[in-house]
Amino acid sequence: MQTPRFKDYLELHFIIVLWGFTAILGKFISIPAVELVFYRTILAAVALAVIIKVRKQSLRIGRGPILKILGVGFLIAAHWILFFASARISSVSICLAGMATASLWTAILEPIFTNKKIKPHEVALALLIMVGLYVIFRFEFDHAVGIAMAVGSAFLASCFTIINSKLTKQHAATTITCYEMAGAWLATCLFLPFYRQWMTETGELQLALTGVDVFCIALLALVCTVYAYTAAVRLMHKFSAYTMNLTVNLEPVYGILLAWFIFKEGEVMSAGFYYGAAIILFSVFLHPILEAVIHRRQQRLKNALPN
Repeated sequence: MQTPRFKDYLELHFIIVLWGFTAILGKFISIPAVELVFYRTILAAVALAVIIKVRKQSLRIGRGPILKILGVGFLIAAHWILFFASARISSVSICLAGMATASLWTAILEPIFTNKKIKPHEVALALLIMVGLYVIFRFEFDHAVGIAMAVGSAFLASCFTIINSKLTKQHAATTITCYEMAGAWLATCLFLPFYRQWMTETGELQLALTGVDVFCIALLALVCTVYAYTAAVRLMHKFSAYTMNLTVNLEPVYGILLAWFIFKEGEVMSAGFYYGAAIILFSVFLHPILEAVIHRRQQRLKNALPN
């Protein structure tokens, strides 16, 4: 592993800021969440395909793996639709607080998907996150639908992250992401007829873009998706998994602060929201610290045993 330099730390935090900024960009875009995901996914897929072509890499990984990865793209499409819809109907702060529950879902789902042992401290932190959610629901009941969408989005994010952790051991990360973006675009296309018939007020899709829409969607696809993802993969060769995970936990913090700075009064929530969000963020930050402490204790016990 290479030794990270100061500019590497700056770039890592810049990437996390970009991820926290995605919900804010969604608020600036005039078209609904489904149409937004339609444009974002196809643009990201094409951009990644061009990058792979320029790097002279191959997209040939076999029909079976391609179909599996395209299926993961369906989960990503649903995740993004719920994510942007949550920010649109409630607030960026509500959306990001709900997304912070991804660690809760990972603690529950990872032992099921990977046959790993259930970790007591992760169960305890998951219960603490539930307490935080209860506090937010109690004081922000008017935003119940938005909170539910954000929590559902976090659940889907946890699912495809666990699946991707297996896929990246078999295929190149950029290839996986390219097919996943294509799968997300395909899923959105298949959903459009149902969406237009039953979920729109006029029965028509809102695909016409303003200049602001084009700019924001381009930022989402090219900067927040293509650049941020490929840069994060590159930085994984310089930072430990602990450092990466701890820094990613700053995403909702950066996002909520940016939302307050940009939207001012529109993002001011009740005191109960901040209490609940603080409980959730505390549990998220505590997780990697507990992991490190438990790992060191296990290493000491292992070294103390006679050979």
